[in-house]
Amino acid sequence: MENLPVETVNEACCHTDKGERKSHHSAEQKKALISRLNRIEGQVRGVKRLIEEDTYCDDVLTQISAVQSALNGLGKMLLEGHMKSCIVERIQDGDTEVIDELLVTVKRLMK
Repeated sequence: MENLPVETVNEACCHTDKGERKSHHSAEQKKALISRLNRIEGQVRGVKRLIEEDTYCDDVLTQISAVQSALNGLGKMLLEGHMKSCIVERIQDGDTEVIDELLVTVKRLMK
C-alpha cells in the first residue's frame, strides 16, 4: 500500500451506492494481499507440521511468533488503505462517527 498513487488508493473505497459496506481493492492491491495470505497459510501449515513431528516447543513458538508478525503486517497494510480511502472519504462526507469505528478497529488490532 505504501506510496501508491492517490487514484489507486481511492479505488479501495469501502462502500457502494446501495449502502452496503464492501472493499474495492485494485487488482494490484488484491494480488498483494492474497500473496501475503498464501505465505501466511504456508507458515501455518509449517507450524502444524512442526507439531506433528514433535519439534522442540521453543522452535514451534518461534514460528508462531513469525505467523503473528505476518498477520500484523497484513492488518497494517489493510488499515493503511482503509484510512487513506474509506476513512478520509467518510470524514469529507461529514460522517465523523467513522472515527469511533476506526478507534475500535485500531484497539482490536493492538491486542
